[in-house]
Amino acid sequence: MNKLRSFLVSCLLMAMNIGVYAQLEKPAPVKGEILLRHSAYICSFNTDRLTPNYVAWCLTPDRVNGKTKRTDFFDGDPMIQSRYRVIHGDYSNSRYDRGHMCPAADNRQSLTAMTECFYMTNMCPQNHGLNTGAWNDLEIQCRSWACNYKKIYVVSGPIYKDNPLRIGRRKGFRIAVPDSFFKVVLMMGKTPKAIGFIYGNRNYNDDIRDHAVTVDKVEQLTGLDFFPQLDDRTEKKIEAECKPAAWGI
Repeated sequence: MNKLRSFLVSCLLMAMNIGVYAQLEKPAPVKGEILLRHSAYICSFNTDRLTPNYVAWCLTPDRVNGKTKRTDFFDGDPMIQSRYRVIHGDYSNSRYDRGHMCPAADNRQSLTAMTECFYMTNMCPQNHGLNTGAWNDLEIQCRSWACNYKKIYVVSGPIYKDNPLRIGRRKGFRIAVPDSFFKVVLMMGKTPKAIGFIYGNRNYNDDIRDHAVTVDKVEQLTGLDFFPQLDDRTEKKIEAECKPAAWGI
């Protein structure tokens, strides 16, 4: 009987743990957001700025090592209402790239995932040098962590100041240009750890460590609450730390 009771308690605790940590990458709800749940990422869309508040996903080796090729077919998101549906041409002649928040190379596991990551709800106007340079380097580093740790949780998105520049020529579709971008990364395990990064919307030629910050700092700048599913003690500890060396950088 005692063995049976212990087994049942273990099963209950496991079930509770699965519930607590389901979609661990998802921040707390954002006021006024439209939440889009695609097969490989979650997007919180801002209908005023016409960019995401954040995009969140769980990155694993199968996503990194998949065989699906990049499509480069940017398209409006069919999940969003037409009055908010940004299209490929809204960025034309703007001098800004259609910058992925969840990158194409993180979605090689299926054609569905690759197609969805090219929806314009996953894009922000991004400086070309940043998009192809330092930001890309950070994305590569995240894929390396995913392969080393087997699973990481990533949240990425824009940071705005007051009265941002707008691009786009269609009436009602003036897209806000971010001042900066953030990325936060969580690794669970025996010793959970988290780290944040902030890049201004411009080109860089410096080291990834120069952009490392605490998750608390990113929360302060964005108003987002990351990893609320964690117990309070763990969340408070890991979000206050910025230890690049612990991440091998």
